[in-house]
Amino acid sequence: MQRRSFLKRAGLGAVATGTAVSAPAFAQDMPSVSWRLSSGFPSTLDLRIGTGESFCKFVSEATGGKFNIRHFPDGEIVPAADLMEAVSTKKVECGHASSRAYYAKNPIFCFDAAVPFGLNARQMNAWMSEGGGLRMTRELFKPEKIINFPLGNTGAQMGGWYSKEIKRPGDLKDLKMRVGGLAGDVLARMGVVPQQADLTKLAEAFEKEGLQAVAGAGAYDDDKLGLNKVAKYYYAPGWWAGGEQLSLYVNDEAWNALPKNYQALLEAAAQAAHAAATARYDARNPTALAQLAANGAQIRAFPRSIMDAAFEATQQLYTDLGAKDPKFKAMHDSYMGFRDSEMPWFRLTESAYGQYLGVALSGRI
Repeated sequence: MQRRSFLKRAGLGAVATGTAVSAPAFAQDMPSVSWRLSSGFPSTLDLRIGTGESFCKFVSEATGGKFNIRHFPDGEIVPAADLMEAVSTKKVECGHASSRAYYAKNPIFCFDAAVPFGLNARQMNAWMSEGGGLRMTRELFKPEKIINFPLGNTGAQMGGWYSKEIKRPGDLKDLKMRVGGLAGDVLARMGVVPQQADLTKLAEAFEKEGLQAVAGAGAYDDDKLGLNKVAKYYYAPGWWAGGEQLSLYVNDEAWNALPKNYQALLEAAAQAAHAAATARYDARNPTALAQLAANGAQIRAFPRSIMDAAFEATQQLYTDLGAKDPKFKAMHDSYMGFRDSEMPWFRLTESAYGQYLGVALSGRI
């Protein structure tokens, strides 16, 4: 009773003296800010584009609508290929993309997303926040007048769709495959002929242009894109993307104009949406894989000979790129050095745990 009486008197006193703090009063002290976010993803990929939408919603709700970021799917303002430049020149204040899309501009950008035989999602989070990755990638983006934030990670991916079985390295020779970036360079060294093809016209490319394979991503995204309709052999693992990090690009001038509390809020919103994206993929990929299999997809594991050949070709590519560009080598050495330091722990714990459960539950699920 005494506590309730005290609180009542304190509350009345605060109102009487004008010291009460209410949510509307707090919101009134915030400046009104209006931004636009251009996405590098089509609306079909609902988890990727949904991560950007969640981020924008978080910012708006946390500020009572004072900081409003309008979200635009790929192509509504600029296509994905031009998104980095659009943020750099402040055509839009921010963008959401996979930095792998800018491999042609500079292969180093891939380390902000995923590279062959690189980090998984948890390891990527650790490298970015604790291993110097965010600092190094911020330096990479600095000439572009961009400040980058992790904004989603797909987790583990698959190794693509093929119109024929891949049993040995020789089966890749002259294979026409829709693939690009570092993965395309590695596969080209293994005999693949990388191709560019519109994702919306893959069936036509397989039928009329001789396309035989498509890289794809994870089961959920691949199902959304209908990749099982163009090829039936579905291989794992996706050795070119142990986990693909997506990124928020913020124009540095727009960022610096924000008050500190808005900067802190934007960072918190990115972190929340980033974590939620991986959870959503982890929850949906198993169901999507089962559905693809039920609809006729032939799930296969890459033979060890294929994995070994890809690994060796990858190491040679990294050596060649590092010899040409010291900045590539510095980023590579940090990233892969962190990977190598993580592997003994993951092999002893999570890998062993997963392998045991796989065997123990094999007859039950």
